[in-house]
Amino acid sequence: MDNLIVKISILDQACLHHLERHCVLQFQPLLGWNLMENFPFSYRRYTKFYGTSERAAVDLVHDALTNYKHWEEEIEKWQSPILEDIRLPEWYKFTLFNELYFLVAGGTVWIDSSSPSADVKSDQDPPIKVESKNIKVTEAEMNCRHSTGFEHTSTSGCNSSTGVGLKQNGSSTIPRKKRSSKHFSHHLKTEDQLDGNEDVGRFLYLEGVEYIMWCTYDVHFYASFALLELFPKIELNIQRDFAKAVLSEDGRKVKFLAEGNYGIRKVRGAVPHDLGTHDPWNEMNAYNIHDTSKWKDLNSKFVLQVYRDFAATGDMAFGIEVWPAVRTAMEYMEQFDRDDDGLIENDGFPDQTYDAWTVHGVSAYCGCLWLAALQAAAAMAQRLGDKFFAETCKTKFFSAKSAFEKKLWNGSYFNYDSGSSSNSKSIQADQLAGQWYTSSSGLGPIFDEFKTRSSLQKIFDFNVMKVKGGRMGAVNGMHPNGKVDESCMQSREVWTGVTYAVAANMLLAGMEEEAFTTAEGIFIAGWSEEGFGYWFQTPEGWTTNGHYRSLIYMRPLAIWSMQWVLSPPKAIIEAPKINMMDRIVISPATFSLSLPETRVRKIANKTACFGNSSLQCTC
Repeated sequence: MDNLIVKISILDQACLHHLERHCVLQFQPLLGWNLMENFPFSYRRYTKFYGTSERAAVDLVHDALTNYKHWEEEIEKWQSPILEDIRLPEWYKFTLFNELYFLVAGGTVWIDSSSPSADVKSDQDPPIKVESKNIKVTEAEMNCRHSTGFEHTSTSGCNSSTGVGLKQNGSSTIPRKKRSSKHFSHHLKTEDQLDGNEDVGRFLYLEGVEYIMWCTYDVHFYASFALLELFPKIELNIQRDFAKAVLSEDGRKVKFLAEGNYGIRKVRGAVPHDLGTHDPWNEMNAYNIHDTSKWKDLNSKFVLQVYRDFAATGDMAFGIEVWPAVRTAMEYMEQFDRDDDGLIENDGFPDQTYDAWTVHGVSAYCGCLWLAALQAAAAMAQRLGDKFFAETCKTKFFSAKSAFEKKLWNGSYFNYDSGSSSNSKSIQADQLAGQWYTSSSGLGPIFDEFKTRSSLQKIFDFNVMKVKGGRMGAVNGMHPNGKVDESCMQSREVWTGVTYAVAANMLLAGMEEEAFTTAEGIFIAGWSEEGFGYWFQTPEGWTTNGHYRSLIYMRPLAIWSMQWVLSPPKAIIEAPKINMMDRIVISPATFSLSLPETRVRKIANKTACFGNSSLQCTC
């Protein structure tokens, strides 16, 4: 970009002069706003390159005006392969790119990871010292790279189950040089190379503008495909934040509103629901309706996301760094296998992302996620050399899979749960979420092809086509008699992000026509002229009569999971395949299984035509 000569027109100069007079009010380097009164002292990410004085805002806007034409050209280059592919539906192209509005409009916060430096002049107040009166703050050695501007009180110890040591941590300062705007283009590239590719700051985005929680993890499970595809280093840092959280505990008491009982804010070994609201990273689990330490999907989702990101990026250092948290998260879940069959059970309350939809016994949703997590953990352990844990997960997988199919498979799909309630035999649109993730990560299928395709066909015929002829997306729950499951608010809703995920799962199964028909329902209802007018504010979901819930929501970013299938990264296509039968002695009479090779390569070829802290570690 140094050699790029840009001529500024008279109009551009007038705009530049106007913006230089007013941009300081719009681009304050210090992060602080009414939504987050207690947000720690932090600088926005761009201050890494521009410094923190008021002049930094002027330099930033100057660079934008002089480089925007080049940026537009680069954006067009990125979008053209998809936009110009005549074999992709126009509505898909339109919706794929427009759903990205949420990465900007979703309350996004991107801060510099290093603390304010003395050599960068600023008129702002000095850093605020964060004091911990009752809570000691420790950081796992696995995540020692990050330096925040907060003062930490530290203890040391060792995680007995993983053998990972914890080291003393204090506040630290990373010196930074002030960047001249005229050298910005040059330094943007070389700075990252010099400082290390992992230093991309710290990133937060809201679950939604009505659900004000940062990086809500059960929803990020769906949305994260967009970040991994477009901003992979940011995605890895989010996973590092949650990995550190897994090994931490916050013992402060919290009242859970649904049950009225009390528990601690953050349990060691449990993946937090979110990174907080008022004091992100340091006061997690702002969600307090249920005790999420008893949720059955969060830990599995953490393992699945970490493995997918590890496989897609090939970042071995990342895998080694987060592995202690992955193993701890898996071990934590053993408490929920109460009959020792390898399969976890739900506890008769809405203990998963569908937090108003009660589950009894074995759940199709959580059980399938657990099977997938066992497979992913085995694959990751094998690649990292933890052979004992790999074999442990393999053994549990076969036992759990046998129990899952025995308790839930009814011949055409998996029942909602193994209980005896009025909706236990409901057809859940999201019943194969685990299968979706393993296939998207280059792993072999969990179930045989017949069960997978039969379940997805049932979802398409009932949850999709029996709701306004397929023009609204996939309703979450449908009775086998063709009536919508009205047992709760969420069972009768169409969830936009879940519909995209189901469509991606259909693509993986080779059901392209059904996949695009399913996803098009969200475009028709949400984005088209005949729809409900939800442009650039896609809600979490709507009912069959069009009543929405939670505008401007994170989960619809899951449409990028469809693109992930259509154009999978080379690393995923060529990812080492774990043979679940290797080195395991199992009775053939009990486990007579045939695990076909993953369909990712096949589908990729077939669809090529579609376009190419206030926490305490308990050691």
